Amino acid sequence: MTISEALTKINSHELDSIFAGLYGSEEERISAQRSRYAWAVEQFVREFPSYAGSDADISIFSAPGRTEVCGNHTDHQHGRVLAAAVNLDTIAVVALNDSNLIRIHSEGYPPFELDVTDNLPHRDETETTVSLVRGMVAQFMLRGIRISGFDAFISSTVLPGSGLSSSAAFEMLIGKILDGLFNNGQTGAVEIAKFGQIAENEYFGKACGLMDQMVSSVGGFVEIDFADPKQPKIDTHQCDLDKLGFSLVITDTKGSHADLSAEYSAIPGGMYNVSAFFGKEYLRDVDEKEFYAHIGELRKDPQITDRAILRSAHFFADDARVPQEAEALDNGDFTRFLELVNESGESSANLLQNLFCTDRPQNQEIPLALMLSRRVLGKEGACRVHGGGFAGTIQAFVPKEKLNDYVSTLESVFGKSACYILHIRPRGAVQIL
Repeated sequence: MTISEALTKINSHELDSIFAGLYGSEEERISAQRSRYAWAVEQFVREFPSYAGSDADISIFSAPGRTEVCGNHTDHQHGRVLAAAVNLDTIAVVALNDSNLIRIHSEGYPPFELDVTDNLPHRDETETTVSLVRGMVAQFMLRGIRISGFDAFISSTVLPGSGLSSSAAFEMLIGKILDGLFNNGQTGAVEIAKFGQIAENEYFGKACGLMDQMVSSVGGFVEIDFADPKQPKIDTHQCDLDKLGFSLVITDTKGSHADLSAEYSAIPGGMYNVSAFFGKEYLRDVDEKEFYAHIGELRKDPQITDRAILRSAHFFADDARVPQEAEALDNGDFTRFLELVNESGESSANLLQNLFCTDRPQNQEIPLALMLSRRVLGKEGACRVHGGGFAGTIQAFVPKEKLNDYVSTLESVFGKSACYILHIRPRGAVQIL
């Protein structure tokens, strides 16, 4: 589709039904996306002046951020998780450029380019965006798909550090671009998610799991069973929060993410020690009754701490909660769903113990945010730590009649725009035009 045709489609409301499905049906949301996408097309031409007046063919793609709902720190033990795609997303306007160069301008970041014929990891690109693109290109090419150059302007509302996985949204966006331009959209969502994990592990240099990529790629509420990480079992579920009278709110508590690597790695490390006691590699393979029957012996093992035992107990409880929450969604029992969200939050606080850093006990932004949340919500709604924990974000399901009070209360403490009011997005990464 040409640049002028794309702008006509956007401005003449022809894409409104697509926007409603991705971002919510309120006219205000649709109108905002209409303006946003038109601006992105115009910005593409500004960033790549050679397209000005050419009316070249372009394509438009989108990939969402995600929110974890249940299964806090369970995926690395081959457990189960429930997460959901959200309306905050990363979009791209793209055109083929008849070369081997991929040239990317991302809003707010320096532009970069890479040659698609050079698809091995570069040590000097570790933890850079270019490494993610190179890694995604490599996965397609390894499967015999010929990739050539393109130009892309990218803009995102999934802010880095928001706990909504901006990196996975970017990876799935690139994956969908490559699939749409060079493979007729034939690569499945699950495979593209796996490509993203490889790119992040082997090219970016981060030992992440597969949850973030899978949810961004698939969309909706996604229940993932990692018993076999190479072939995870995936079930999708739908729930219209707006019709139920609730809003999903993520609050950024503005806590520092610096020097948290040791805190994060201690969680799976302790769990691995417990599973090794039973001759297993992961807690998923340990019998829960055996675990509780041997806590006395576990405490005598010099490699196992009480904290590791408590965290393992959290794993068993939260892993079991995931299918219960999914079942509650399927049954339309939202009251039970909220009860389980609160239970998961209590388990993270008391057993997993990932609400604050023990070496910085004076900084307790997440417990403070949860205390304020419960004060506003009372016996309604639900709240819990969001994501890895220790610093960052909390999640709350807030009755709409309490939404203004909730946001004003949390933002009076954590600052303006600390709260993200989200819509569950039923579709994952997509090609829009």
